[in-house]
Amino acid sequence: MKKVFMTLCAAFALGLFPAKAAPQTAGVARPKLVVGIVVDQMRWDYLYRYYDRYGEGGFKRLLNEGFNCENTQLDYVPTVTAIGHTCIYTGSVPSIHGIAGNDFIFRHTGKKTYCTDDETVSSVGCDNAAGKMSPRNLLVTTVGDELHLATNFRAKVISVSLKDRASILPGGHTADGAYWFDSKTGRWITSTYYRNELPAWLVKFNATDPARRLMEQDWNTLYPLDTYVQSTADDTPYETPFEKGGKATFPVRTSKLLKTDGYGVIRETPYGNTMTLQVASEALTNEELGQDDITDLLAVSLSSTDYVGHRFGPNAVETEDTYLRLDKDLAAFLNLLDEKVGAGNYTVFLTADHAAAHNVRFLADRKVPAGAWDAAAEEAALDSLVAADFHVEDGVQAVMNYQVFLNRAKLQAAGADFHEVKQAVIRHLRSHDEVMYAVDLEEAGTAPLPAPVRERVINGYNNKRSGDIQVVLNPGWYDAEDRGAQGTTHGVWCPYDAHIPLIFMGWGVRQGETTRAVRMTDIAATVSALLHMQMPSGCVGTPVSEALK
Repeated sequence: MKKVFMTLCAAFALGLFPAKAAPQTAGVARPKLVVGIVVDQMRWDYLYRYYDRYGEGGFKRLLNEGFNCENTQLDYVPTVTAIGHTCIYTGSVPSIHGIAGNDFIFRHTGKKTYCTDDETVSSVGCDNAAGKMSPRNLLVTTVGDELHLATNFRAKVISVSLKDRASILPGGHTADGAYWFDSKTGRWITSTYYRNELPAWLVKFNATDPARRLMEQDWNTLYPLDTYVQSTADDTPYETPFEKGGKATFPVRTSKLLKTDGYGVIRETPYGNTMTLQVASEALTNEELGQDDITDLLAVSLSSTDYVGHRFGPNAVETEDTYLRLDKDLAAFLNLLDEKVGAGNYTVFLTADHAAAHNVRFLADRKVPAGAWDAAAEEAALDSLVAADFHVEDGVQAVMNYQVFLNRAKLQAAGADFHEVKQAVIRHLRSHDEVMYAVDLEEAGTAPLPAPVRERVINGYNNKRSGDIQVVLNPGWYDAEDRGAQGTTHGVWCPYDAHIPLIFMGWGVRQGETTRAVRMTDIAATVSALLHMQMPSGCVGTPVSEALK
């Protein structure tokens, strides 16, 4: 027996009987970093309108190396900033995620609120109310929230934008940091929802007075003015000048505007995008994003394109110059990602929260059907109608987001029949030539609308935060005072507002393109599939599978 035992010991020592192997854990294949870039108000056709003038490292690099979804559409109305950013990172629609507009009204209280207002938190980085913000009104999770859950909160999620809502809503409920610009102080700030003091790297960045440094350069065109052939003449009646009584022409004396109007002017210049990417670069470096095997997320929203678009419209030299400058800034940012994370180690997607219409006077002067609908004037007219026919003062609470909000509390207190009031308002709206449809939102599912429009109306309707009646204007029309004399806006279902760029590039993405219909809700689904994690809790999109290796 002893001899047998000794023989077995020798056999084990010699490795004739292999020992039990230690458990091996193969890591999930994921990129080191996902970067979401949202270009606020970027029309899809800007990819090609200025294509010949782009360099090789920005938009062209994304197009040439990435997967281009040429036919990406928003699948809801109204098409505004807060909803767009929320949809991109949740894969959901207002009916579900609850962000029913930049502003909306809580039906149970009748209180109007800004989408990210939160009186329970305080500003961090400034001594005013600009930081009293949080994602508390968001009812679902984001890609960042799900990435945290998938990694037991070992991932880092950082979000930056000039606009508070464009930082807070993409960052989600669990962001490690969400930072936005305070126009009063010129500093980048946050709220106590996230942390009680700014990170040291952001304090250091603020100390350089970045907005002042950029605005003191003034704004002139990158190239000779006569080379901007994709734009109208520099001096047209379709653009809003910075100074009352002045002209919307180059050069723009941003150094002077800084003294008279303060830091906020940087939002309406390409320097706002430059500064945002500087902050994103500081976050990338100092938060050490993409520096280990746990995937991180950096959400970057470039808001100045929206401010410039609203002021000058899609056909201005100012708009073209803004995109040419952004192209250079993007190239530098992508190069920094290559340097810090490594080409092929990160995945980036570029998209927009919405697009924009042409200026209606610009179109009308060229015999294209277009016009402006004045929501404020319409609200007054409807209020007078309800007062005259139903003897209720202030029976219309608001006309916003192309929706009519009836004052339910006042109508009920006066004993007015809510259904009759609603029908009277609908009949009045339908009598206007510019109104294509006026829809009872509680009956939207059976409304006689074209199917694509009906689906967008249904998706955009949140029964606790939306209005009672949806107004659908004729194509070419939008909400604006003074006949839409200057600049432009957005908000409707039409392709000029709803057709956006969408390009994926980098780790896990194949080169190519598709012209099949892709929806904004598919972005979060695609990122989730790429990362092998659960989709956000309200996601209704499907992955763009042909984009993934």
